[in-house]
Amino acid sequence: MKFKMLNMKNTNVKPAEGKLGILCVGLGAVSSTFITGVLMIRKGLGKPVGSITQLAKIRVGKGDDAAYKSISEIVSMPSLDDVVLGAWDIIPDNAFESSMKAEVLRDRDIYPVKEELEKITPMKGVYDPDYVKALDGTWTKDTKATRWELTRQVREDIQRFKQENGCDRVVVVWAASTEIYIPRDSEVHDSIETFEAAMKADDRSHISPSMCYAYAAIAEGAPFIMGAPNTCIDIPAMWQFAEKENVPIAGKDFKTGQTMMKTVLAAAFRTRMLGVNGWFSTNILGNRDGLVLDVPENFKTKEVSKLGVIDTILKGDEYPDLYSDIFHKVRINYYPPRNDDKEGWDNIDIFGWMGYPMQIKVDFLCRDSILAAPLLLDLALFGDLALRAGKSGIQTWLSFYLKSPMHDDGHCPVNDLFQQYTILKNAIREMGGYEADEEID
Repeated sequence: MKFKMLNMKNTNVKPAEGKLGILCVGLGAVSSTFITGVLMIRKGLGKPVGSITQLAKIRVGKGDDAAYKSISEIVSMPSLDDVVLGAWDIIPDNAFESSMKAEVLRDRDIYPVKEELEKITPMKGVYDPDYVKALDGTWTKDTKATRWELTRQVREDIQRFKQENGCDRVVVVWAASTEIYIPRDSEVHDSIETFEAAMKADDRSHISPSMCYAYAAIAEGAPFIMGAPNTCIDIPAMWQFAEKENVPIAGKDFKTGQTMMKTVLAAAFRTRMLGVNGWFSTNILGNRDGLVLDVPENFKTKEVSKLGVIDTILKGDEYPDLYSDIFHKVRINYYPPRNDDKEGWDNIDIFGWMGYPMQIKVDFLCRDSILAAPLLLDLALFGDLALRAGKSGIQTWLSFYLKSPMHDDGHCPVNDLFQQYTILKNAIREMGGYEADEEID
């Protein structure tokens, strides 16, 4: 297994001065929960539980020199008071209306910031019904426009948002629905020249709506975070473009519930050298994400993301007696009565001494958007940190937050949650001018 560590020579981080705009693609359950939470927390009416940037402390130094510091004490970070929030969507509801309809938060956690939420109205979204068949977009940019023209319009949206809100920097985060699966096509996706040509030719089968946002963000110098399993920036053309424009990118797919548990349990099995015969995972959820994933073409994208997690942790090629023949199945079922309260069941067939079988059952009754909101915040703030630190291209140090961590063709992903956290902490240490290490805290 190989992964990139950051060069300690690049430790100069520009200060987080001025306003930071966070633009969410999608103003559904996740984004509205995130936005409402940030506004409530700024008023002292909530706590940023689940956010490492806001709550965690990291050890820097060793021995007598060891000290535990918050992230903002190690590297310059923007205050939540300096964050400006905005969004695109294909539905015209403002942030207050979206929060109320999502029914994730209680009224008492929404109404204190109602006026601020009502002012956050979405910009018209890029919409192609072939990519989200279950949704009917009513607040969209011209669907007849070419992908290149739509990208130009998104760039203008970013420019206008920055100017109208006095933002010094902007980060764009995809928090919208999962698109249909697009396999990587080397003739289109492997170079920026062929990719741009496809956009100008309006090649809709290879250029998705999310790619329009990503290209626009990178072109505007804004870090782009892919919070869904879409192909989008997980192609060489986007890696090349991000490196060329000196812009950080990260993805893909927020690691919230069931997959977070997998990255913990799989690491435990490998550490204890316990074998695995099978892993059956199923989910029920009833929000807009569940509706979209009820379409087979969209579920395929999510399935690819979720299935790859345990392989790189268990390493069947290194431990064939334990992990070379695992039956791994993933299911997601749309069940409207649960709304955003997702339930994930896992049945894991393991074996121990002398091959004797055992079973583990996990039933995680979680709240999808409650788990995703702090990830969105951290990824946006760390994306901005990477930009100010002069980082560009794929930010593998952010794999901790993602189901299917992006990596170039010459490296392997790290999915073990604890390894990912070590990488995250070391990246922060190095950007703060401290030495990276793997001592147990």
